[in-house]
Amino acid sequence: MARSTKTRSIATGFAGLAAAIAGIGSAAAESTLTVATVNNGDMIVMQKLSGEFEKLHPDIKLRWVVLEENVLRQRVTTDIATKAGQFDVLTIGNYEVPIWAKQGWLEPMDNLPASYGADDILGTVREGLSSGGKLYALPFYGESAMTYYRKDLFDKAGLKMPAEPTYDEIKGFAAKLTDKANGVYGMCLRGKPGWGENMAFVTSLVDTFGGQWFDKGWKTEIDTPAWHKAVTYYNDILKESGPPGATSNGFNENLALFAGGKCGMWIDATVAAGLLFDPKQSQVSDKVAFAPIPTGDYKGGPTWLWSWNLGVPASSKQKEAAKTFTTWATSKEYLALVAKENGWVAVPPGTRRSTYESADYQKAAPFASFVLKAIESANPNGQTKESRPYTGAQFVAIPEFQGIGTQVGQTIAATLSGQQSVDQALKSAQAATDRTMKQAGYPK
Repeated sequence: MARSTKTRSIATGFAGLAAAIAGIGSAAAESTLTVATVNNGDMIVMQKLSGEFEKLHPDIKLRWVVLEENVLRQRVTTDIATKAGQFDVLTIGNYEVPIWAKQGWLEPMDNLPASYGADDILGTVREGLSSGGKLYALPFYGESAMTYYRKDLFDKAGLKMPAEPTYDEIKGFAAKLTDKANGVYGMCLRGKPGWGENMAFVTSLVDTFGGQWFDKGWKTEIDTPAWHKAVTYYNDILKESGPPGATSNGFNENLALFAGGKCGMWIDATVAAGLLFDPKQSQVSDKVAFAPIPTGDYKGGPTWLWSWNLGVPASSKQKEAAKTFTTWATSKEYLALVAKENGWVAVPPGTRRSTYESADYQKAAPFASFVLKAIESANPNGQTKESRPYTGAQFVAIPEFQGIGTQVGQTIAATLSGQQSVDQALKSAQAATDRTMKQAGYPK
């Protein structure tokens, strides 16, 4: 009898141990976060350094889904709108955050630890990630826009970049810098279709040429003289002074072209400065100079402001672990880790005042004060030449714009490839946008 009881006790003990081991495995599985991010340089660094996070949090493992920008946007939008719960951490922009927060699709970033320093986040960036006074995502990097140029090529051509260049001046410079025989192109610009690719630049160009997407009554304003002038300019400068295959070139492709010595000028996001001035990533790091984004006929309109941010979808089943990761990846400690591993010039910019107050960063990044001023003074809510009912400088802050901008982006790209004239493209874009807006019930 005693022996039988002992045997049952041992068996029970083994069963308990097996259950405990199974429980450990289950807990580990429950703590595997799927992180969706874009294949930009700073995010690739985040993925490489994420092993440091896993050392600090051995109960949380990370699974990465790294996608091209247009694909990322499509995947995360579908996932969050259908509440599929495929991702635990999303890399999203300040376009999506306020819209998705109002839909109840994002977890608020409440109860951040005091050490995180939420008050250190630049005001313009923080405002773009807030709804109802609450943060709904944490900024990984922030940007405005600027003009990059090769000072050696300018010197060789006897050119001088003005303190505040105009688009007319830029076009003249581009023609003089172009040396196609040697594979140098005077101007690189986004041509890849997408609301956040070619249309980010085209929208900002339209703004400064006095145009807008919609008038104050939500009537579509694409087939207008301002759009014609802006898109004709865009076509002319890329066809005359741009690289071949421009419709394949988005932010990353143009970054690679400029860093490889193929562009005389490039107008794009300020985040590229840290990459272009980094000798580990740029062949022209000692030849880069910069100026403000050019202006057209209309000055003082809305100005480019973008941030890539980490958000936690309400559909995630591991919200606390996901918040732990987003807090780490956007913290001062993470920035210090990047500086230690890759140098201060490579830290993700545009989010924290303390970065710009760092003597080490100021020394490594000659563009620091310029970029800080551009981001702090950015006004995406500024008025276009004629009154408008929406906000945003390089996008329209309404849910429908993701589809509209992508469709119009494809139409604009067709003008670069010679498939449509500017007149045909703008008439087509006007009609398609009109249909979408009517179906969506505008004016509301």
